[in-house]
Amino acid sequence: MNIEPIAFFRSPFTSKFGVPRQSGIVEGLRGRVELAPGYCQAEALRGLEDYDYLWLIWGFSENVDAEKHPTVRPPLLGGNERVGVWATRSPFRPNNLGLSSVRIAAIDLEAPAIEVLGADLMDGTPVYDIKPYLPYVDSHPGVRGGFTDQREWQLLQVEIPDGLTALLPAADICVLKEVLAQDPRPHYHADDSREYGLPFMGYDIRFRVADGVLRVLNWVRL
Repeated sequence: MNIEPIAFFRSPFTSKFGVPRQSGIVEGLRGRVELAPGYCQAEALRGLEDYDYLWLIWGFSENVDAEKHPTVRPPLLGGNERVGVWATRSPFRPNNLGLSSVRIAAIDLEAPAIEVLGADLMDGTPVYDIKPYLPYVDSHPGVRGGFTDQREWQLLQVEIPDGLTALLPAADICVLKEVLAQDPRPHYHADDSREYGLPFMGYDIRFRVADGVLRVLNWVRL
């Protein structure tokens, strides 16, 4: 079976570093599903206005040539403990396919495109299918969630200088704080002196983490 993108995702993240590890974690993060040439038909979006959420089936385009293994090391387990790849949502999968539930913010019938919230896709990600989220079959309250039931993600305290908060809208600063609080670093990195860079909204956000506090050091235009 050959599949081709029916859309491409637009996001403030131009690299996979810093992208939320799951959809819905950063609820205010805005993105846009832009239909690809050959699929730019407004009538294909007809009826979506009656739904609140979508499923996006997409491709881990940055991992196509990465080596795949039957076990992976989830960040939630500290990046050191291995579990089976099918028991995780690791991006290093044989067919490089991702699945995300995102909230519909608006439907643009002129473009046509779909504005969404809470996605975990980087800019330019190919989208292979769009399906409506159906609460009566897609929601299963009270079920088990594997190792995610025993481990809680430890959020960081985030400190952002006033100079940066003056450059970006308040809503974007809130999203940036939520993203940074999730600790985008690989979890096998434990060097408090190491400086990291996260591309966001046209800026390279430079930061360092020590003692549970993430401090933004500076930022430069990309």
